[in-house]
Amino acid sequence: MLRPTKGRTPRRPAPKKPFNNQKDPVGVYCRARPLSCDDEECCIEVISNTTIQLHAPDGLKANRNGEYKETQYSFKKVFGIKTTQMELFGDVAKPLVDDVMHGKNGLLFTYGVTGSGKTYTMTGFPGQGGLLPRCLDMIFNSIGPYQAKRFVFKPDDKNGMEVQNQVDALLERQKRDSQQSVPKTPSSRQRVDPEFADMIRPEEACRAEGVDEDSSYSVFVSYIEIYNNYIYDLLEEAPVDPLKAKWNSGGTPLKSNTEFIPPQSKILREDQNHNMYVAGCTEVEVKTTDEAFDVFWKGQKKRRIANTQLNRESSRSHSVFIIKLAQAPLDADGDNVLQDKNQVSVSQLCLVDLAGSERTSRTRAEGSRLREAGNINQSLMTLRTCMEVLRENQMCGTNKMVPYRDSKVTHFFKNYFDGEGKVRMIVCVNPKADDYEETLLVMRFAEMTQEVEIARPVDRPICGFAAGRRQRNQAFQDELSRRLEERGGPTDKEITAGLSQMLQSFPPLPPCQINDPTDDQTLPRLIEALERRYKMRQSMVEEYNKTANTLRSMLQEMDGSIMSKENFIQEQRGKMGEKDKYIQDQKSEIDRLEKKSKMLEYKIDILQKTTNIYEEDKRSLQHELDTRDHRLQREVSEKRRMEARMQGVVYDARHQWEKETERRVNAKQLEMQNKLWVKDEKLKQLKAIVTECKTDTPARPEKPLRPSREKDRVPAKRSASPSPVPTGPPVRAHRRSHSAGGERWVDHKPSTNVEQNTVLQPNLPNAIKVTTPSEKALSKCDKYVLTHQEVASDGEIQTKLIKGEVFKTRAGGQSVQFTDIETLKQEDASAPSRKRRSSENRAAHGDENAEGGWTDVENRCSVAVEMRAGSNLGPGYQHHGYQK
Repeated sequence: MLRPTKGRTPRRPAPKKPFNNQKDPVGVYCRARPLSCDDEECCIEVISNTTIQLHAPDGLKANRNGEYKETQYSFKKVFGIKTTQMELFGDVAKPLVDDVMHGKNGLLFTYGVTGSGKTYTMTGFPGQGGLLPRCLDMIFNSIGPYQAKRFVFKPDDKNGMEVQNQVDALLERQKRDSQQSVPKTPSSRQRVDPEFADMIRPEEACRAEGVDEDSSYSVFVSYIEIYNNYIYDLLEEAPVDPLKAKWNSGGTPLKSNTEFIPPQSKILREDQNHNMYVAGCTEVEVKTTDEAFDVFWKGQKKRRIANTQLNRESSRSHSVFIIKLAQAPLDADGDNVLQDKNQVSVSQLCLVDLAGSERTSRTRAEGSRLREAGNINQSLMTLRTCMEVLRENQMCGTNKMVPYRDSKVTHFFKNYFDGEGKVRMIVCVNPKADDYEETLLVMRFAEMTQEVEIARPVDRPICGFAAGRRQRNQAFQDELSRRLEERGGPTDKEITAGLSQMLQSFPPLPPCQINDPTDDQTLPRLIEALERRYKMRQSMVEEYNKTANTLRSMLQEMDGSIMSKENFIQEQRGKMGEKDKYIQDQKSEIDRLEKKSKMLEYKIDILQKTTNIYEEDKRSLQHELDTRDHRLQREVSEKRRMEARMQGVVYDARHQWEKETERRVNAKQLEMQNKLWVKDEKLKQLKAIVTECKTDTPARPEKPLRPSREKDRVPAKRSASPSPVPTGPPVRAHRRSHSAGGERWVDHKPSTNVEQNTVLQPNLPNAIKVTTPSEKALSKCDKYVLTHQEVASDGEIQTKLIKGEVFKTRAGGQSVQFTDIETLKQEDASAPSRKRRSSENRAAHGDENAEGGWTDVENRCSVAVEMRAGSNLGPGYQHHGYQK
């Protein structure tokens, strides 16, 4: 029986792209570096700003006629040895950055012989930044106030971008901050690498024009290299293999049983739009120019370079630095990013530093260096072949297959040559005579590349929201605050402060515990406190309703104004329709006039021949005049820009120092207030302890007339430290603790207390027992009790239960306010009392002013002393926990 064959999955069709007949040639520029020594022979001469001439050196053989052949090559623009990095950026890379800001892609690569200045052109030196740092600086200068927070945009690992809401982005940031093992990208204020300084001077900063203010932006960078036709991620962290051990010479494993895994090559994949991307490549979100350049420098240290005969630090691989700009429109309110993945626009700028083409006979390479040079030359040869096939298809109308897949370089950038963005190439040349033959091949390739045309990228559609949403949202917030202030309404800060003051002004509830059936004061006090609270609540409700009515009236007024503006817009649209009709009529009239003008063109040709001589002279003089005028205007504008920038710097510095001085003064005042408060609290606690000791300590009893042998002994002084458990008959407790209820308690028993199994202990359900103060325990409970033992006047152990309530402080810590003290005292029930009561003693002496049981020492000690605010302990007798 034949098994049915499984059909292949059909390839997803490419999305339909808008048809565009307009094409632009590849922009090829030339830059000549200065000679290393003045006495070297030069084989290049700059004829004009678009033409360069090559002449053979003296040692080269002449042609058949016995003459040295001189060739000239034309470029879009030629940059001489005096060209600055700023001028090169303004002519070549700045238009590409403008396209990236408007959702279009761009490709810029440097090409030339080894040692011709490609890396200097791309990266530059400190103070002379190249194209890469200047592109980053221009992007961040343009989108500075419109950047989204981190992780609002998130790569989906499929060459796309997702949009997260504010909550998910916040959770992602907290997760990143909690992972201490993940190295964070250093910020612009914490530069960890001293090898580079400021690459761009402040006066050379620039920004793009026409940035969409109603969109939110985020920048992602990645850095890869193509080495021996393999792709490696330069930003990938080196993983560690925990299973592969390291062995020493003795044959035993080392203590660090780990080894770094060599980097693995990446593969190219095609996304749903049939664009090529590197799968699994690290994409780092950056927020400043310095942060992005730190990421670049981190990958630059991993790039493969070597010392050859032609260059001391020769690049052995092609490096590609990718800048991705994610852009999404704001919602209709102009407050948050629109949560629609289809509205996210991702544009990228690829900056490619190609390895130098070289002959192995000159480099004298051997082994791995020879293999590297062969792979470099092979990839560059594939690039030349692709350009030749593209030019042949366009000029001859053929349909040959372009061999993009023969090299990773051409395969990765094939979308750009198919019309996904602009392509620019900078040909770097070294004028020394030794590089003449290689330079000649580079010039031929550049001349052929200029003839390749690439389809012009089309503008991407924009969402249908009205423009100016961000400004209207900000203006609405400002206007709302201003009107609330004018009408006496509370602002956000005033509302927050008023609520906190109201909550603090609520009268505290009195104790509602009724211990006596005849108690007729507790309930009236509680009712009075509740009535005051109810009145305050009513006033708060009235204030809330008043504010709500004010806001409702303001919203109604704004709705009316919006409706009137919409009507005005409709009227303007009607007028625009009439204008469009008028324009169409004018276009038809223009077509008629164009036909008439063609009939008169032959008359103009006759006059044109006569005026050519005069026009040539006029053109040359006008060009010289325009050059001088442009130079003068540029100097004037540069002077004004410098004055404005210096004034801004002085103002910012003065404002920053004023804020810093004010912050330091406020911090010092707060610190001194805290110290003074702590000292005050300690003095209050000491005063309360001294007062309590003076109040509770009874007078020593008089010695009986005929003491027994046991009573003749003077009892030793006991302290609060633990004493041995008394032996003898069982003892009983005078008083049970009143601690009860459903609250959560912290039972603080010091380790020096004596365990008394025969004494009735307080029953504290759901209590957390501690021996030392604990912030963690205080944060989980709302009641606190401290067990304190001391020696009573008759020599017995007296236990005090000091109770309090736990409150949260403003700084986020915990504080305890003591509110009650219960005293538990033990005595021997079978033995006679060691001390005669003071009441019996007075009765024996016939004291008529005896006060009965209330003057008895035992009765006075057994009554719980209830401490509240305003008592002898003072309002500040609190136990404070540590702040969080």
